[in-house]
Formats: sequence, C-alpha cells, structure tokens
Amino acid sequence: MNETPTSLGYRMPAEWEPHSATWLTWPHNPETWPKQDKQMVESEFLTIVRNLAIHETIHLLVSNEEMERAVKLSLKNEGVKMENIIFHDIPTNDSWIRDYGPNFIVQDKNGKRKVAANDWNFDSWGRKYKWELDDLAGTIILKESGLQCFKPEIVLEGGAIDVNGLGTCMTTQSCIMNPNRNNKISFEEMKKVLENYLGVSKIIWLTGAIEGDDTDGHVDNIARFVGPNKIVCAVEENETDSNYRNLKNNYDHLKTVTDQDNNPLEIVPLPMPGYLGSREERLPASYANFYISNKSVLVPIYDHPNDKHAIAILAPLFPNRDIIPIPSQTLIWGLGGVHCLTQQQPATRN
Repeated sequence: MNETPTSLGYRMPAEWEPHSATWLTWPHNPETWPKQDKQMVESEFLTIVRNLAIHETIHLLVSNEEMERAVKLSLKNEGVKMENIIFHDIPTNDSWIRDYGPNFIVQDKNGKRKVAANDWNFDSWGRKYKWELDDLAGTIILKESGLQCFKPEIVLEGGAIDVNGLGTCMTTQSCIMNPNRNNKISFEEMKKVLENYLGVSKIIWLTGAIEGDDTDGHVDNIARFVGPNKIVCAVEENETDSNYRNLKNNYDHLKTVTDQDNNPLEIVPLPMPGYLGSREERLPASYANFYISNKSVLVPIYDHPNDKHAIAILAPLFPNRDIIPIPSQTLIWGLGGVHCLTQQQPATRN
C-alpha cells in the first residue's frame, strides 16, 4: 500500500495556527479584471500585502524580472516592509494562488514538526480559463522549497476546503463532486482522498454556489471555521435574493452536524453584502472570504452598510487578532477575494 500523508501522521492545520509565511501572486492578467482600472486592482492588492508584511513573511510570485522590478517599486512607494518580502519569478496565468498553490500539511512527532505539501491538480475550476501555468506553478514552488511533496493526482482547489485542524473538513458537493473536475468520482472515493491527504476523519458536505461564483461553490464564500468547534456561515437576510435559499439550507444543515468527536458545532450567521455588480453580471461578494494571518484577520469590504455589521460579528471571534478591512470593490470583479488571493504556509513550530 502506498504511504499517504495521513498514514505518516500528517494533517492540514487550521488557518489560525501559526504561519511561517503567506504566499501571494501579483495581479497581472487584465482579462481577470475586465474593464477595471489596473491601478485600483493593484492598490487593493497592496493593502493586503502591506498589512500582512508587518507581521508575516510574504512569498510573492511575479512572472519575470521586469515585473519584479516594477512590483518592488510599487511596494516601496506603499511603505511595505520589504525585508519580509521574498520574490519568486514563476509565471502564472492568474493570481488565485489559494486554488493552484501548494496545500501545506504538518506532522507533529516527538516534539518536532515537519511541514510537507499536497500538489493537487488544477484545471481552472473545470477548464473555464487558461490554467497550464497555474497548474505548473504549485509544482515549481514545491521543487524550490525542498519540502516533501505528495501528488494525489486529482483536481482540488484550496478554496474548496476548510478544516478545523483536528479532523473535520468542510466542503461543497457542487464543487468537488462536479464532473468538470474529476469526471465521475464517487462520494466514497472522494471521501477517502480527503481523509488520506488532509488527515481528516469527518467531512461536512454543503452544497450550492452563491450567484456569480465561477468556482461552482467554493466553501470559502459560504462557511468558515473560526475555532475548533465554531463556524461562521454566510446568510442572506433578503428573502427575495437569489442567494437566500441556498445559504439558508447550508445554515440549517450546519446546525445539525457535529465535529470529528461527535460534538455539536456553534454556528454564527454572517450577513452578505447584497447585490454587487452590473445589471448583466452579479459578483460573488462575501464577507466569508476573509484570511486569518498570524496577527490579523483581513476582511473584504464592499462599501456596503453590512461592512460594519460583518466586522462587528467577526471581531469578538478573534480577540487576539486585529480586524483589517480590505477594500475589495475592484478585486471582486475578478470573481475572487482576499482568501482566494492568499495561501498560508504553516510554521515549523506550533
């Protein structure tokens, strides 16, 4: 039998566990943000980098040396703590490193911690856009890192899974069971893959995507662990909104499930920012797309009255972290948010 991460004692840690670094990819593809001001995209992205680099090492992917020089100038002009930025000249199609970057896992043994990673396949959310460079980028990162690497040989994006670090994984049927990812993989096969590569024993299945989400329903727009037995779940308060029913179904379902030890979970409702976009296109804006760093929680905001409400709900859930609002009115036109743009690398010590 082939050794799997779980058989070797590895697990995917929760996002709030200590990081050694955060991985990002500089936004460079104009097709990702059609008709949007490039400077506004970069300005909102810079807010993410500046706030993370205060307390955390940043691994930043750029496509070539010319881009690296330009990005360095932008970072310096923004007052970014440059000693915490490490550049990697790795070409990519897009900036959503959460989905194509390495999925880091840890093994705690005899008082020592080892970090390794899963290199999942990436096919641009069911071959919707160009993806070959993105799929290769994760492999290149791991080759350069020298970390032990596992290759599950199935498609799985980082935004499709969320874990509490103790054995429970939350995901969505509509995404990871979609035939556009892994043909007709069965629930039992997928369950075994998640158990073998993430170190989990319990899987919570949600379903459905919010309107405008081209990922077929990434869980990081719907529900997130904020503690070992606590979840925030996006809810739409307007009963006439097209997102109302799906989100209510997920919220109601979460109230009935338990964790890996059969303990009940506390479910905290998190409002939605309503309809964002144009008359022709709704954008998948959600406050659940936040990122938990070592010292802060970066929360996307959309110049909507619910911005303050969402922050007020999240703040007491993270008493030891600063809540940092990240203006995302332009970034969301790329159909992703703060969490989609980030990927945590666990620290070598817990």
